[in-house]
Amino acid sequence: MKYLLLLFVVIHLPTFCNAQANTKKRVIILSDIEADPDDTQSFIRLFLYSNEIDIKGMVATTSCWLQDKINPASIRKLVKAYGDVHPNLLIHDKEYPSAATLNALIKDGLPKYGMTGVGPGMDSEGSDWIIKVLEEKDDRPLWISVWGGVNTLAQSLYKIKNTKSAKEAKKMISKLRVYTISDQDDSGIWIRNNFPDVFYIVTPGDEYSQATWTGINSFVKGIDNTSISNDWLAQNIQQNHGPLGANYPDVAWGVEGDTPAFLSLIPNGLNIAEHPELGGWGGRYELYKPDFSKTKDGGSIVTIAPETRPIWTNAIDSYTPHVPKEYGRTVRPDSITFTGYKETLWRWRDDFQNDFAARMDWSIMSFEEANHPPIPKLTHSEEFTVKSGDRFVLDAFDSTDPDGDNLSFLWFQYLEIGSYKKKINMGADNVHIVNLTAPEVSKKETLHFIVKVSDKGTPVLTRYKRVKVTVLPK
Repeated sequence: MKYLLLLFVVIHLPTFCNAQANTKKRVIILSDIEADPDDTQSFIRLFLYSNEIDIKGMVATTSCWLQDKINPASIRKLVKAYGDVHPNLLIHDKEYPSAATLNALIKDGLPKYGMTGVGPGMDSEGSDWIIKVLEEKDDRPLWISVWGGVNTLAQSLYKIKNTKSAKEAKKMISKLRVYTISDQDDSGIWIRNNFPDVFYIVTPGDEYSQATWTGINSFVKGIDNTSISNDWLAQNIQQNHGPLGANYPDVAWGVEGDTPAFLSLIPNGLNIAEHPELGGWGGRYELYKPDFSKTKDGGSIVTIAPETRPIWTNAIDSYTPHVPKEYGRTVRPDSITFTGYKETLWRWRDDFQNDFAARMDWSIMSFEEANHPPIPKLTHSEEFTVKSGDRFVLDAFDSTDPDGDNLSFLWFQYLEIGSYKKKINMGADNVHIVNLTAPEVSKKETLHFIVKVSDKGTPVLTRYKRVKVTVLPK
């Protein structure tokens, strides 16, 4: 069944051009802020991307770690810090919303844990707000980025089911896209069981060591983990970076454990949020029903129960990092390959950490002092068809940089998302153009390539382009 579902997803993929249309993604945040410092960390990063993500609400909620209290005042404190740097952010992009706009989006969830806060008489400012946004005349999906418990959304769904016509409820629910940082209360499994059509990304259960999202802060033996070190955070985020940096707390459990729930909404040329199976900054996920017998109970109060329908959950990548060389070709594949589900996320970690650091600079620096991301551009279509044995090129020659920085290129084949599972010889992969030969195939196959375009500014910033090549038999 898993493979049939994946086949359905692949067959029904939109073209990359349509999927990556630069329309801001709508999102509502559900946060158990103050249960762990990482919510505060994630809000600071989120606000720095509020020029490119359409924040529609921020709801203070409970979780298994904070069961009977909510802390909206903590979000307001961070919005105030954002307001202090807002004039400087506008120098870099006029799309940054005002602090007043963000303040109006802060809502209260119910200070009750999980399913004790779902049912008759359990409406809250937050649950009604989700319904109000769903009722807006806006065809864009509404992402619910869940950093704590999800019972506020559960109550919204309960009310929709009991107050709307079946047709209206179906239309509203079809707009929902949920990415939740594991299960932090018992209402997540209730939603998945009772609303089988809801698009839901989650590593089920409470055993965080099994979760893809932990790739953001996992120490990985064999790679450079500097970009999640306390020293890196102090130098690039916390100190001498204005009011937002001053409010960025030290790590208690793991740095920014909630951030993956919105990373894939950032338009960077790689992220295609509607298609988690293609991979992106928030990790890669596939649609299937997990094997409950392999789900470990981590011993917390969150009930682990068998999934009754397919969900977007852990996928596996095999990833070989490129490492710098002092002489000759500037990079080479490392001697070690990593395989697992966390790899789908941490493989991009240095890129999104550098991007965060640059935006912290935006809050205090002039346009000329700060770095801005390059603009990749292909000389050909993002999708094309060739036949076995044909020569073809991949070329990002037309890429530019707004600061006039020198650009580096790295082309690679993303094996896991193409139907053809053998490696293509890329030759010198660190140039703007690569010349390739289509493999011999007996049936139609797809190859997926990505180019990373990085500048040489400080910090180094990266953007991407995807190319899908269909190969037909001769």
